[in-house]
Amino acid sequence: MSHELALKISDKLAAFVEGVGKFGSIFIMPLVFVTMWDVIMRKLGGFQIWAIENFGSMFESTKIQEFEWHFHTALFTLVLGYGFINNRHVRVDLLREKLTFRTQVWIDFLGTLIFLIPYTVIVGWFALEYTYEAWVVNEISASTVGLSHRWIIKSVLVIGLFVTTIAGISVWLQTAVVLFGPKGLRFELMTLDWPEEADRKRRIKIDADDKAREDKQIKADLRKSMKYDE
Repeated sequence: MSHELALKISDKLAAFVEGVGKFGSIFIMPLVFVTMWDVIMRKLGGFQIWAIENFGSMFESTKIQEFEWHFHTALFTLVLGYGFINNRHVRVDLLREKLTFRTQVWIDFLGTLIFLIPYTVIVGWFALEYTYEAWVVNEISASTVGLSHRWIIKSVLVIGLFVTTIAGISVWLQTAVVLFGPKGLRFELMTLDWPEEADRKRRIKIDADDKAREDKQIKADLRKSMKYDE
């Protein structure tokens, strides 16, 4: 496979992952609303009883709490891949920053190939069986007043793992091009910074730290002069 084709496929996969991630981020709004509603209703118990009596069981605490973790599951799983291609997952930067650029690329290349992709494929397969069983038996909440159709939220887990696998393949293709493609080739990286870009960010950080120290010293000197004037 040529490096042009590999990068084109990587970009297409990343665009798909980003689209799913942006869609998944929408679930933060109903999650916040339902959580706030649950907390407020606990403080206003009388109103909740009135709402249940007049509008039905949807206002019962059990269903509201299950909606909370349903929305949280959808939010978390659908943005997993998005977080990966945007380099938002936690790294041990204290060690990573001391490594050479090529060593960092090898870590991403091997880590994605050996750990991330196999893990998400295996867990996704078991999650698919998990979802299928829930659909066959029409699984519902363990609570008699909980939500039904448990297979729906379980299928979201399958989708999230599938999208994360796609994200892993996208990043892996990029790192493969960096390692085995033309040496002078430059393109936007998802989980890494080119050496020159890393140097630029480092200089910006140093300048910002110097500016913060200067501002702190100026404020300290100003406080001293005001104290002397008094």
